Amino acid sequence: MDVPLWLALIVVGALGIKLIRPPWWLVAVILLGGYLLADSFLSSAIDTAINK
Repeated sequence: MDVPLWLALIVVGALGIKLIRPPWWLVAVILLGGYLLADSFLSSAIDTAINK
């Protein structure tokens, strides 16, 4: 099943805010950082580490 990255980020952000109730700026920083990291040169290294 292929889920677009933007949809996954919205779902994770909504669940995180609803369940944990962190500050809104922390959620924005984590989601934006994850989005930018997914498009960087480090994405292949992260993918390899996760799939081990």
